[in-house]
Amino acid sequence: MVDVSEKEISTRSATAATKLIMQPQTLTLIKQGGMKKGDVLAVAQVSGIMAAKKTWEWIPMCHPIPLTGIDIAFHDNGTNELYIEATVKTTGVTGVEMEALTAVSAAALTVYDMCKAVEKEMIIGPTMLITKTGGKNGDFHRKDT
Repeated sequence: MVDVSEKEISTRSATAATKLIMQPQTLTLIKQGGMKKGDVLAVAQVSGIMAAKKTWEWIPMCHPIPLTGIDIAFHDNGTNELYIEATVKTTGVTGVEMEALTAVSAAALTVYDMCKAVEKEMIIGPTMLITKTGGKNGDFHRKDT
């Protein structure tokens, strides 16, 4: 693990996104609350939050970070794509990019799990970092989104 003990404390945030491509009827069932396992988006939101908080347990070289905020949002294209975006914040000595990426990944996997009885051909991805703020390396803003 990288030694971050000499780094400056700063406010940091990261936003990551992913999407699921699915059949239109699968997206309709999600939006109408018609999946047998329950409210897909509510469960996926909790999953993403839990995953962000436990990223250091999933990714071997990540530091345990006290997170100050996690926001997970869902939207769709009205036909066959569900978009997931997570913004994670902290005040500390290391960034939260991995936490944001883990949050959207876990949320997407949860959607897949809750819908796989209806459709197994869903596609997850691409998954990407959208923005990152704070820290000695400065800000990052993806240009192609």
